[in-house]
Amino acid sequence: MQVAVVGAGVIGVCTAYFLAEAGHEVIVIERRNNVAEEASYGDSGILAPASIAPWAAPGMHKAFLSCLLKSESPLLFNRMLDPALWGWMRRWLKECDVNRYQLNRARMHRIAAYSDQIMRQLREQHQLDYEQAPGYLQLFRSERDLQLAQPAFDFLAAHGIAHEVLDASGARAIEPALNSHTALAGSLHLPADESGNCALFTRQIRQLAQKMGVEFHFASNVKSIRQSDQGVEIRLDARNFTVDQVVLASGADSAKLLAPLGLHLPTCAVKSYAATATLRNFESAPIAAVMDESYKVAITRMGKRIRVAGIAELGSRTTELRQAALNTLLKVASDWFPDACNYNTASFWSGSSLMLPDGAPLIGATPVRNVLVNIGHGSTGWAMAAGSGKVLADIVSDRSPDIDLEGLTPLRLD
Repeated sequence: MQVAVVGAGVIGVCTAYFLAEAGHEVIVIERRNNVAEEASYGDSGILAPASIAPWAAPGMHKAFLSCLLKSESPLLFNRMLDPALWGWMRRWLKECDVNRYQLNRARMHRIAAYSDQIMRQLREQHQLDYEQAPGYLQLFRSERDLQLAQPAFDFLAAHGIAHEVLDASGARAIEPALNSHTALAGSLHLPADESGNCALFTRQIRQLAQKMGVEFHFASNVKSIRQSDQGVEIRLDARNFTVDQVVLASGADSAKLLAPLGLHLPTCAVKSYAATATLRNFESAPIAAVMDESYKVAITRMGKRIRVAGIAELGSRTTELRQAALNTLLKVASDWFPDACNYNTASFWSGSSLMLPDGAPLIGATPVRNVLVNIGHGSTGWAMAAGSGKVLADIVSDRSPDIDLEGLTPLRLD
């Protein structure tokens, strides 16, 4: 079968790889000049299936209001009067119910845990090295932050996921370079999770996919998708493709491609930020990856560099760097590892990912014949990418996926 994948981020490239492995003739269409040049480029590097959770969590409605009043905040707003944004926010707030949280997190964990298995198989099969490092530590600055995290602790315990809730001294035993002057009420250690370089991994999978015959068409902007007698016609700037099926793995741009087909999904493009700095003092740097839960900012070791990533800006439609977001990233990095880098020389990035109010992605067939999606993974796309690509390839190949897809397909929006 001829299948076109739109989007060459980590989701799209993994999808293409597994489609080719299943024996399909695959092309990938990407508007940039290489793979992983948008959201995957500035990915935080966190591969932590145990910690993946929806934004919509108990107590988040109060935290949301408090963010509006802070100068250094994990949440920023643009286009405050946009009715579509506030419509999405209303749906998001409804998902903050504790029962909805547990359901949504279980769905996300199911695909993330499966993806973790597939990632490890890929790494062993192809001897991949994407600057991976074991272990993941979540830091809680205050007792209030610890209380807000209680539903997450309950979820881990209920599902038998290996974890340790530690006090400040326990956290510093795992990460000795943590600044002792920064307030720390406690931490969550997830020893089985890991971190790495998403863009590097994506380039490696591209090479493997090309060896199986996948064709990559870069600098190709998809204008429209429509059904034809032969299958699906994809219109580009300079040429058209007609294929049997098309898979949209186009991240934040998916909504505008789906709308002309009559598919109006409750999605929101969420802009995130990253700063990358060269290590100056290795003994003052993190051993693996940490997450500041108060600011929702991750600090990840990537070889001789540190990636500081996070912030969620809603309503932005550009890649313009907002100084308030950069200030928050630099504050968090300096709070925890002040001597690791010269953060003033860091390179900065911003990009958008697609998120649904309940947090779980959409994988599979849409009501439009021969049009499938692999979208809505939000900022944790890499942690779900390999599993999502494998599941999508199974669906296209009429094979039963290895996991239950309840709540992970477009059917949940009916």
